[in-house]
Amino acid sequence: MASRQQTKMTTSPKTPASEPDLADAFADEKMLAPAAKLTDLAYEKLEEAIVTLKLRPGASVSEATLSQATGIGRTPIREAIQRLAREHLILILPQRGLLIPEIDVSKQLRLLETRREIERLVCRSAAKRATDSERQRFAALATAFTTAGEANDDVTFVRCDREFNELCLAAARNEFSEGAMRLVHGLSRRFWYYHYKQAADLPVIAKLHAAVASAIAAADVAAAGSACDQLLDNIEAFTRSTVMTPI
Repeated sequence: MASRQQTKMTTSPKTPASEPDLADAFADEKMLAPAAKLTDLAYEKLEEAIVTLKLRPGASVSEATLSQATGIGRTPIREAIQRLAREHLILILPQRGLLIPEIDVSKQLRLLETRREIERLVCRSAAKRATDSERQRFAALATAFTTAGEANDDVTFVRCDREFNELCLAAARNEFSEGAMRLVHGLSRRFWYYHYKQAADLPVIAKLHAAVASAIAAADVAAAGSACDQLLDNIEAFTRSTVMTPI
């Protein structure tokens, strides 16, 4: 029985330990402004490729392959890989290269225990401390989330979610909560992207994100906390449902 349960908790398909074809994985050059640092650009490209499963769980890659595929030099790629490793999105295997980790439901549920408490603090702090220009961007993101949900546009949603997370961390102005949240956001996005089509979840999750963004834009601390709780209730229920739902 325990063995059977463990099998259910691992949700990634078996993937050969060979490098994937990355010819099309990094074709979109519109992810950051041209003035962005190369390391940031490398991180954005690799993180999105992992989250949107262009780099599949279980895939083995190399620094040289990622540099060639993205068109970014080895030093920025190496620095981006180190950051992704800290966020548990890449495993660095000495003398063996890089591995995209498998997706594990039990680990995701432990992650949510941490995320729920800290993200509520971040959202409430952002509602309290955001500047006028940040509130304008939160309002724009609320609209963008709604549009992505209505269009069922998963890639746009993932990009909005990443920007929303970064903006929340900046507006909260708390370096300690920021450090903790950076460890969970990418893993959460990848897990959601892997499973969301089973639950047709995009319109719902987009609407919940829009509610949080709107509350922060309005400087409504209580509403931001409440909307965050509703969002994480949905994410937790979604996560638990994957245990019983086969791929």
